[in-house]
Amino acid sequence: MVEMMTEDTKAVLLLCGYLDKDGNAKPLNNSEYGRVVQWLVQSRLRPADLLHDFDSTALSRKTQIDEARLVALMQRGVKLAFTVEEWERNGIWVISRGDTKYPEKLKRHLKASAPPILYGAGDIGLCNRVGLGIVGSRNVDEIGEVFTRTVAEMCSANGLNVVSGGARGVDQISMSSALNSGGVVVGVLAEKLLRKTVETEARQGIANEQLVLLSPYHPNASFNVGAAMGRNKLIYGLADYTLVVSTDYQKGGTWAGATEELERPNRRPVFVRIDQHSPVGNRKLQESGAVAWPSTVGRESILDAIAELCVLEKAQQTPTEEQRSLFDLTDETQVETAKADRVEESSFRCEISDNPPRIAKESVEQPHDKDLSEEVYIAILPIIKQCAKTPKTLSEFSNQLDINSSQIKKWLERATGEGILKKTSKPIRYSLRIELHGLDEESDGDRAAIEETAPKSD
Repeated sequence: MVEMMTEDTKAVLLLCGYLDKDGNAKPLNNSEYGRVVQWLVQSRLRPADLLHDFDSTALSRKTQIDEARLVALMQRGVKLAFTVEEWERNGIWVISRGDTKYPEKLKRHLKASAPPILYGAGDIGLCNRVGLGIVGSRNVDEIGEVFTRTVAEMCSANGLNVVSGGARGVDQISMSSALNSGGVVVGVLAEKLLRKTVETEARQGIANEQLVLLSPYHPNASFNVGAAMGRNKLIYGLADYTLVVSTDYQKGGTWAGATEELERPNRRPVFVRIDQHSPVGNRKLQESGAVAWPSTVGRESILDAIAELCVLEKAQQTPTEEQRSLFDLTDETQVETAKADRVEESSFRCEISDNPPRIAKESVEQPHDKDLSEEVYIAILPIIKQCAKTPKTLSEFSNQLDINSSQIKKWLERATGEGILKKTSKPIRYSLRIELHGLDEESDGDRAAIEETAPKSD
């Protein structure tokens, strides 16, 4: 049964979703939508309020998004109704970050780069269960296949979700093995969600409440290398720990996803199969911080083994990873977000083009420095406001946020000029001027979850 789409999600879909191939207004990317969210919170509004009369001029001025584009996007209501009707007829649901059913672990892990919209089929509540991600190469050898099936079956026997990506090879083997042994599977797709849901195994799994399929991309999106790469971070975000069965060295989506997670400051445990048959990429991951999966793990001991591996993985993390500055983290998040924005557009355009699908060159380019600087300020502003709830000097801000004083001073002065902070003298201190009337700011700079803090519309 497909649940009714919330008004918030309708608004977010109008702003950010691709509904057809001939639209005149380009949907907002992740960065642009983040600026809209900031305006909504400061205005004590929710996304659903945009479905009615809203101050498009004020929104445009605050977000620096063209007003005509905003209005055109929000006027796609008729197209949205027909499109959603087709999706619901085929069992597809859509949720946005502001919905209570949006996976909390995904927001906490990806923060500002968590997708504004998720499309899916099956019970989204299955994502809340503890799960092991199982990933690996498409062309896995026979020993890797047996290993994958064994681990997936052990997960099923012990109530662990299997989280994987639906691709040929390790992904499909792990998902099918878990389903066939009565387990629960979370499948994160990079393409053709709508087509996948009508396959026999998927239909049965969904009907038995064993399977949920989801994707951040349009349900009809074609395969795209960039989308596959972008999908990887969702697997790690929805799994509590992830096991790499096999990977090439320095190439392919499995390698990219694992190394990206190992470099993430708030990374989740990454395990890797290490035996005499494992490829060289596996050993290189181990050298980068992944923990070797024990050869003695059995059906009765897998939960204890994972607990021990997590302790070992935590002990291996270097102080450098734990002490990186907030500026570095925010900067990286915005680069990831910019890449994901381009991937979404590229993926959808592949679907509606007569040409073979390919990733656009622009999808791997980094944003201009000026744009990135603006996005870093927008992302870090909630954290500054949280710190400014009690007056602080420049050095106190610098020490608390681990940002050099010249950079934090620029942001503090800008926020003061925008009326967000107030500045007092003798000594010079900065404090929060705008009170959000009891609304909580997002924790740890999690701008992705900020929608939840604003009051519901009547």
